[in-house]
Formats: sequence, C-alpha cells, structure tokens
Amino acid sequence: MARYHIETYGCTSNRGESREIERRLRDAGHHPVDGPDEADVAILNTCTVVEKTERNMLRRAEELESEVADLIVTGCMALAQGEEFADADIDAQVLHWEEVPEAVTNGECPTTTPDAEPVLDGVVGILPIARGCMSNCSYCITKFATGRIDSPSVAENVRKAEALVHAGAKELRVTGQDTGVYGWDEDERKLPELLDRICDIDGEFRVRVGMANPGGVHGIREELADVFARNEKLYDFIHLPVQSGSDEVLEEMRRQHRVAKFRDIVETFDDRLDHWTLSTDFIVGFPTEDEADHEQSMELLREVRPEKVNVTRFSKRPGTDAADLKGLGGTVKKERSKAMSELKREVVLEAHQEMVGERRRVLCVEQGTGDSVKCRDSAYRQIIVQGASEHGVEPGDFLEVEVTAAETVYCFGEPVRSAADRSDGARTPADD
Repeated sequence: MARYHIETYGCTSNRGESREIERRLRDAGHHPVDGPDEADVAILNTCTVVEKTERNMLRRAEELESEVADLIVTGCMALAQGEEFADADIDAQVLHWEEVPEAVTNGECPTTTPDAEPVLDGVVGILPIARGCMSNCSYCITKFATGRIDSPSVAENVRKAEALVHAGAKELRVTGQDTGVYGWDEDERKLPELLDRICDIDGEFRVRVGMANPGGVHGIREELADVFARNEKLYDFIHLPVQSGSDEVLEEMRRQHRVAKFRDIVETFDDRLDHWTLSTDFIVGFPTEDEADHEQSMELLREVRPEKVNVTRFSKRPGTDAADLKGLGGTVKKERSKAMSELKREVVLEAHQEMVGERRRVLCVEQGTGDSVKCRDSAYRQIIVQGASEHGVEPGDFLEVEVTAAETVYCFGEPVRSAADRSDGARTPADD
C-alpha cells in the first residue's frame, strides 16, 4: 500500500478536491503520512492566481522532488501552466485531480467510491457544488484550468452534504469557482433550492456559502436573501468580489456586473437580515485604473463597509488579455494597496469593536494557537475563546460567549454557558 503526503494551496475548492483524492486513496487502503520524508509519493495541489503564487508553487515542487521518489502535481497551475514544471526541470507527473488516485498506485486505486465515508478537516466538511464559472474576466488564469460551469444535480450535492453531516461535520463549506451561477449550464438558477435542501438535512450544523460573483447573484438576490433569512443553519455571510469601484475598470476587466448591481445585492441583504457579514475583494492597480478609479474603490469600501476584504495587487497572468496591457508599475500599486489595506483595517476594526460586550452564539470550528479555539458566530465573524481546556470547549461545540475584546482579524470571547448546555442548538436573542 502506498504512503502519500498531500499539500494543498489556494482556495477552498482546491481543499475539497484534495479531500476527495484522500477519500479514494484511503478507501483503497493507502495511508497518509505527516511529511514527504515518510512518503512514497507526494501530491502537490497547486494555485496560480498571481505571479508570486506561481513562483512559490515551482519552488515547493523543487523541494518536494528532492524529498520523495515520486511527485504528482495537480490543481490550477498544473492544468493552466503544466509546462512550467518541465521547463523548470522538475520531474513530476502533471495531472488533473481526478487522475491522481490511480496514478499513485499505477491504476490499482478505484476512480470512484461513492459509498466511502468522506474526509473531513476536523469538524469541517467541504462541499464543492460545481466546477468552473460563466465569466470571462480579462485578468483571470484560473478559467484556463477550470473551464465553464459544470453543475452536478441538486440531489447529488445534497447526498454529498448528508454524507458529510453523517461523518460528523459541524460546518459545511459550500464552494466552487462561482457558487452564484450553479445550474447555469442547464439554464437554471439552482443555488437557492440547493441551500434550502441542505438546511433540511437532520442534524445540528452550520453552512457557509463560498464565493459568488455579483453578476450571478444579482438576478437571484431577493430569493437568495430570503433563503438566508429563513434558514438558521446558514451563516449570514456572503462573499461578493466586486474587484473595483469604477465601472470603467470593471468593463476593462470584463466583469459581469457594474457597481450599481453590487450595491443592489448589498441593499437587498441589508433589508432581509439584521446582522450579516459582507466579504469582498478588490484588485488594486489594474492597468487601466487611474487615481480617480482608485478613489471610487476607496469610496465604495467606505460606503458598504464589508467586514472581510481581500486586497490584491494586479498581477499579469500569462495567456490573459490583461497581460498585454501596459502596467502601472510597482510603486503605484504598492501605494494604492497600502492605502486600501489601511482603510480596510479601520473598517473591520470598527465593526469588531461594536461587538464588544455583546453575547453571541458560536460554533467552535477548529483549534487555535495554544489552548484556544476558533469559533464563528451566526454571521461568520471569528471569535477566539482562550483557555479552551479550562472552559471544557472543543471543536464541534456550540456555546454562548460574551465578546470581550476586538482585533482587526477576530474578536475574543468568554463562554457564558455551562458545558451541559453547549449542544442544544437553540438560537439565542443575540443571534437575531
């Protein structure tokens, strides 16, 4: 039996595919090990979203090649830029993730084991509901790896969700390159139905919806917001990457939305939900972005005040149309990125400070640093509980906490309920 070591980089979708690789290998009797030095084969699941990540992937592949007899490279960089590994003289098999299990054992591992128990990340189950997207963004290399949207049926995704819950998942992460266009390949908009069906599964768990582009969400914004409002199992959280506050830049990016549509979605969720978390992304320094465009992005950030913001400097990706545009230069991108990151920290810290003194019902999701646990409230805000062993709390527990302090990334909280009350699943007024 093969001993394997797998490393995963990038998005939650990549982690979900790695868990499926592990499920198939484990079901066939193969064994994970803690590091490449103990492995017969190393599997590197790659990301290539920006140039820095690409360099990191090549460097890590070189390191792994020197530590194991066999190296398999999969993931987005393998599919979009597989030739880069050979060009760097890295001796590796470059494969689609579905090909990896058989390659590990020279064809002796089954390609599908539908009845096998899924692999969890602690108490977290990852549910990729589709692969690909319906966008054609001028800067994106990921589309070369994932292609157009391919949506399994609602019934199939619900079956997978049930398996994750039955395996012990307390948090389901619904993921995809763009969850908002789930079903578009069949001319249907099926995300609201899928979320309702998942929330109907018996058990006490929470559901986080992954990235959904505004262009796909806008047409279902009212129906989707209603789904969030009526399902307590859904975290009141949505990730809507706006990328720019300038319509002119969005047009050059070939995004499927304009700022007005993004605002429409935010206003709809504001109307339906009392407490919810907006997560968004901005690309800073796109080649056609001038100072006025940048200020429009800053103003949009001030206006909608998202509690989670990913700020990324534009990076030319090979094969994309935006790679042919004349860049702005590193100094301009650095200054704009610094300004937006500072504003982001102000906005997020203010939101977290408003929580201090409040009581929130949380799910403990994973171990933190030292004797602490990372928890999430009903709006997916991160609250750290220190002294976990003293309080008798661990991942998978539900409990009520009082928020005692705020930082820019998370808050701190103290339990205010006894251990005997942690698993009853009842929502408290603080969640409403």
